[in-house]
Amino acid sequence: MTELIHHVRELTRLSGVRRALVPTMGALHQGHLDLVNAAREKVGPTGEVVLSIFVNPTQFGDPADLEKYPRTLETDLEKCEAQGVDVVFAPTVGEMYPEGIGSPHSISVQPGPLGSVLEGADRPGHFAGVLTVVCKFLNIAQPNCAFFGEKDYQQLTLISQMVQQLNFPVDIVGVPTRREPDGLAMSSRNAFLNSEQREQAATISRALFAAQQVQGTIREKIDTAESVLRGVGNTSYLVAMSEGLVREYDPGEVAFAGRLLYAGVLGNTRLIDNMAIGIESDT
Repeated sequence: MTELIHHVRELTRLSGVRRALVPTMGALHQGHLDLVNAAREKVGPTGEVVLSIFVNPTQFGDPADLEKYPRTLETDLEKCEAQGVDVVFAPTVGEMYPEGIGSPHSISVQPGPLGSVLEGADRPGHFAGVLTVVCKFLNIAQPNCAFFGEKDYQQLTLISQMVQQLNFPVDIVGVPTRREPDGLAMSSRNAFLNSEQREQAATISRALFAAQQVQGTIREKIDTAESVLRGVGNTSYLVAMSEGLVREYDPGEVAFAGRLLYAGVLGNTRLIDNMAIGIESDT
């Protein structure tokens, strides 16, 4: 039976078993449940899978975006129970930030140069909020391993860097993006799309897949994706980055490893996606 807890002191107890953490903001979909399944496989039937549900205010730049983010705790709990989650940790904002949001005494984790590009450029302060809350969850839950989706690839990369550079004794595991039958990456934000926008949104993955198939320069790959995306929303960025998101590839380069990354806005909904640059690196 899934146990629901709200307080830090309840989760910091030592369980004496292998523990996996699945941090989420709720509004759970099959992509989240894939993380749960991967976590269970890692720790085994005698291990403990902890899933956190917390809509983290410090990673939202727009108060309206924070306010409208879906909150479906009752339904989420039912899904966790069916999936065999041992513990759901659903703290309040006050529990996670007892000093208060925006307090001059707050300490945060800064993401470094990678945190200021792509999503970081469009959403200043976003990754400081993400890394800080993930740092808190890792310290509170003390897991052996933690699971994150590859859809938020920049986030996954930064969390992996934080854990490595700050010597957290935890394995960070990335899980492949779960997609709808038409290719759209699953996201809690998809619920904000109307029927026309939802149909257009499927074009994003088709564009990235088309670019992935191109055997040529980065410029040729990007041009291919842009041609497929023409007329679909407002593109914030469409770039090709090297492994580890160390640098953006030059247009004339030919690369077989790395990621194609997209972000754009359909209506009022921001969507992101990514794929491996070449077929060889995606298998």
